[in-house]
Amino acid sequence: MADQTATPAPAQGIIATQYAVILSIALCHFINDVMQSVLSASYPLLHDEFALSFTQIGLMSLAFMGTASVLQPLVGTLTDRHPFPQSLTLGMGSTMLGLLLLANAPSYPFLLAGAALIGIGSAVFHPEASRVARAAAGRKFGTAQSMFQVGGNLGSAAGPLLAAFIVVPSGRGSVAWFAALALLGMVILSQVGRWHANHRRTGKRAVAFKDHGLPRRRVVVTIGLLAFLVFTKNAYMASLGSYYTFFLIEKFQLTTQQAQGMLFLFLASAAAGVIFGGPIGDRIGTRAVIWVSILGVLPFTLALPYVNLFWTGVLTVFIGLILSSAFPAIVVFAQELVPGRVGLIAGVFFGMAFGIGGLAAAALGLLADAYGIEFVYRMCGFLPALGILAVFLPRLTRVEV
Repeated sequence: MADQTATPAPAQGIIATQYAVILSIALCHFINDVMQSVLSASYPLLHDEFALSFTQIGLMSLAFMGTASVLQPLVGTLTDRHPFPQSLTLGMGSTMLGLLLLANAPSYPFLLAGAALIGIGSAVFHPEASRVARAAAGRKFGTAQSMFQVGGNLGSAAGPLLAAFIVVPSGRGSVAWFAALALLGMVILSQVGRWHANHRRTGKRAVAFKDHGLPRRRVVVTIGLLAFLVFTKNAYMASLGSYYTFFLIEKFQLTTQQAQGMLFLFLASAAAGVIFGGPIGDRIGTRAVIWVSILGVLPFTLALPYVNLFWTGVLTVFIGLILSSAFPAIVVFAQELVPGRVGLIAGVFFGMAFGIGGLAAAALGLLADAYGIEFVYRMCGFLPALGILAVFLPRLTRVEV
């Protein structure tokens, strides 16, 4: 039985699902995450051209990920209180300036500034874009969140391929070519901003629900629990995103190209999981999706370090499909816990996912250096077991008003 049920609401004042708006936001999410991938793909070129140390490259990642993760909750809180629909356009503009700076930087401080500008663009984009997706959702909050998020997943998957074919053979100056993609994003987002401003003026709304009635302390504890579930999910995803190719090369003696093909298989399956997670949550309830997607992946993660190459590929696809379906459900669940704080919740969870991915990658790298890459996967295989904590999530009953 679904843990969330809905009863029909009066049609007056409630918009239908605006798929054109949601697809526009998803496309711009794709563009935004491609830009982020271009930054990391440029590190080898910057390392050689500017004779950078690994510490300096790490500081560039910190400038990017620090601004992207820390600023998102602040931006979300600010726009909750003072809505600014055109902030999306400004955020993409910051990303475009960051790319141009990276392509033309004369010295290392300018590279740091370029990385920070890309991070600022991401910090502005995610909470406001998530707000637009919810405003355009009608009754399909999970579907809208999935469509929005899958754009980012596809951008993360396609970015390294685009960088490999454009930036690596053409040199650092080719990074500026991606600024044209950011400019296209600005044009699209300016139209989305106009729609959102008009949507607010007309007073039309997505489906509203009565307050869940939970005490403030229970809400705070539940948000903390959801944050911990994001940690377990993203820590494991970071192990695959950062070290999967090394694992395959060491264990199965694959070439780098073959290992990258397997990584793309994982990223594509993760994108598919995001697509399915939201609509399934609309039908059976977000709590059920969170429960199944995190705890249900455990048999596959435990088996992964011990199987042959064929089954490694099969298990990786299932892991990507199942585990990635959790995040849209987590965001929607949190937004319903704290109604009226869509930007804050989106900023907290997108920013936290960003930060956890970076910190987990660094910590797992230390473990891999000390104990070997296979040990990392044996240890990380137990992380989804912490999904058992989803049993403490409250059952929210939707009652339309």
